[in-house]
Amino acid sequence: MRSLCVEPFQNFSVVDTGARRTLTYCSPWKTNHKHEAVLFPPPSRPIRKSLCICLSSSSKLPVMMEEEKKTFDANEAALLVKELNESFRTGKTKSYEWRVSQLKSIEKMVVEREKDICEALYKDLSKPEFEAFVSEIAMVKSSCKEALKELKHWMKPEKAKTSMATYPSSAEIVSEPLGAVLVISTWNYPFALSVKPVIGAITAGNATVLKPSEIAPATSSLLSKLFEEYLDRSAVRVVEGDVPQTTALLEQKWDKIFYTGSPRVGRIIMTAAAKHLTPVVLELGGKCPAVIDSDVDLQVTARRIVAGKWQANNGQACISVDYIITTKDFAPKLIDALRKGIEECFGTDPMESKDISRIVSSNHFSRLQSLMDEYKVYNKIVVGGQRNQKELKIAPTIFLDVPGDSQLMQEEIFGPLLPIITVENVKDSIDLINSKPKPLAAYLFTNNDKLKNYFVQSVSSGGMAINDTVLHPKSLVSSNRL
Repeated sequence: MRSLCVEPFQNFSVVDTGARRTLTYCSPWKTNHKHEAVLFPPPSRPIRKSLCICLSSSSKLPVMMEEEKKTFDANEAALLVKELNESFRTGKTKSYEWRVSQLKSIEKMVVEREKDICEALYKDLSKPEFEAFVSEIAMVKSSCKEALKELKHWMKPEKAKTSMATYPSSAEIVSEPLGAVLVISTWNYPFALSVKPVIGAITAGNATVLKPSEIAPATSSLLSKLFEEYLDRSAVRVVEGDVPQTTALLEQKWDKIFYTGSPRVGRIIMTAAAKHLTPVVLELGGKCPAVIDSDVDLQVTARRIVAGKWQANNGQACISVDYIITTKDFAPKLIDALRKGIEECFGTDPMESKDISRIVSSNHFSRLQSLMDEYKVYNKIVVGGQRNQKELKIAPTIFLDVPGDSQLMQEEIFGPLLPIITVENVKDSIDLINSKPKPLAAYLFTNNDKLKNYFVQSVSSGGMAINDTVLHPKSLVSSNRL
């Protein structure tokens, strides 16, 4: 079946027969050749001028269908929230049975549509299939399994102590779902970081709206289709779009908002939520440092940094290594080891490698390119530097001793660029880290127990790993319970 637009057709008129509507029209490519078609929907609905013709291969009679041009605005958003609240008030989402059925449906969805998920991730990020499975699909499966295993325990009331003043009373803490919650996800792990918070919301018994990132359009579209097919539409919805749609959603009163993304957008979301006193969970990024002591196994350290930087979505991960701090004497050895590690993973020409993700969009490519070309740092590149704007590819690139006031050191890089900053003594790295906003993750490579303890006590971060990268509570936790 193929569709054509009526607007280019000439001399058309609508005839209402009562039981159905018919359209008589002349096509521009067949002069004086008239056609008649049945119109849907029924006559009770107004007909727009813009209509769609569906020509069936089995019939000479074209069937006309109204072209639906839906716009999601504040009114649509308000209606959506109303429907979800009505569904929540019925109590269906609170039941153990409903939660289990939805979690099992997500499990089934991931298993049955794994190929489609991988294809969408490749379209959006050129994400290698193995990386897509490990960092996205497997993580969602793990979240479902944990939620199904622990759900009864999480729902069970927890006994609480009472004081002598209320003797012989008893007390318990009962976990209740909040209501209608909004999940706004990000683009770098567009499947996992969309579905995992939804798993948490469903596990807690909430009605949920997911707003996937428009920067990963293939995954966003797929999520919309999959949720429609596998989940209970009366309580779980997907809203696609960009700023206008997100703004319309944020104008509504939610019982909780969960956002993953940049601090800039996080401020916008928190401001909107404050109008309704809506509680918010913000999972934001930051500049994650890795401090390298000179007593480490150089080859192992280099491999783990390569894995935590370039094999993690080519640096487009909130807990990937953003910059390295090491001593002046050790830096040349570290750079050489990193160069060899990059070659082991991506070959002598990473631009030709199929095992490295591309930059997500032209805007992000331009942003990274401007960081590379800043006059303060462009001559500090010691490894890599190749780029291809047409293919949105940037090779793993290492800088040495860029100025502290350069943009590379002032903002989260979120890409394949890695500055190395040198200090006289490895302990001097603590002051540099603490001079910046608290990072989401901090990494230390050392065999010195005293340095480990000093680092843990002196650095404040969302998570920490010693002698490895990316292994962080945020990446290991299976579900974010709302």
